[in-house]
Amino acid sequence: MYFAALLARTEDGWEASDTELDDVETLSDLADLAREASPDEDTVLVLIEQEDAWFGVVRVDGEEDPRIYVSDAAAAARSSYGEILLTDELLGRDPGDDDDLDALDLDGTEDGESDDDEDGAEGGDGAAGAAEAVPHGPVGDAEVLDDLGVSEKELRSMSGDAVGEIAEALGASDVLETVR
Repeated sequence: MYFAALLARTEDGWEASDTELDDVETLSDLADLAREASPDEDTVLVLIEQEDAWFGVVRVDGEEDPRIYVSDAAAAARSSYGEILLTDELLGRDPGDDDDLDALDLDGTEDGESDDDEDGAEGGDGAAGAAEAVPHGPVGDAEVLDDLGVSEKELRSMSGDAVGEIAEALGASDVLETVR
């Protein structure tokens, strides 16, 4: 189960809105959605979480490029919403690289590679290549919320209800609860 919300910083504090990501296909679409939530070009946070698997924070400040943090890239890569956040730049890949994720089956083998071909090794070379492309653990800008009162250390240690913890640290838990 997913939850996604927008938190827009205004002169009166934080305003929250539940957001549907069904029509969002790219990070650019997500950034545009965030910018629409704040006509004054204030800070907008897009908070996305999948129950106990991963969470992501996208920060949009006016027309600047979005800043992204994802708690577990490998878990997010298995999610259509996570794939929006896991850009080539965030993962340190060249945009022209083949996407190893598309070639993987759910059992971790590549197309054309049978489970019997493993010859005792854990995973094949293709699985190791995909693991390098999408690391287990956090990726992105862990300092994305530093100036808002959530340190890198605090962000990296969050799990479970991370979105709720972030909102509480920002003083926005009441407004977030209204959209949950």
